[in-house]
Amino acid sequence: MNARLADRWEASSAGTRSAGFVHTLALQVLREIGIEHAGSPRGVEGFRHIPFDLVVTVCDSAAGECPQRLGRGNRIRLGLPDPADSTGSEAEGISVFRKVRDQIAEKVSPMLASSAEAH
Repeated sequence: MNARLADRWEASSAGTRSAGFVHTLALQVLREIGIEHAGSPRGVEGFRHIPFDLVVTVCDSAAGECPQRLGRGNRIRLGLPDPADSTGSEAEGISVFRKVRDQIAEKVSPMLASSAEAH
């Protein structure tokens, strides 16, 4: 979201179960669309003090594990599969990561763009 809507939104990303590294396939699919990830993995616990306007849980498991007191605004659950849990070949894995990347963009970007226009 920061790469596409930084003029209207500031996004933060965190995991409920941080692996201690950003998955190499996640980095690869971001590079494919011109996004160079420069951060390090973070857990949601480090964000409890931030008053987010919106919390988007991407994966089904995160919806139940994400602290309820994050943010004062809306909570949206996308219910996508965790691509890191995919099995199979590297080609199958990259396909899953691409699909999740694209679904996030398809669902979240328009919602944030229309919300920003309303303010």
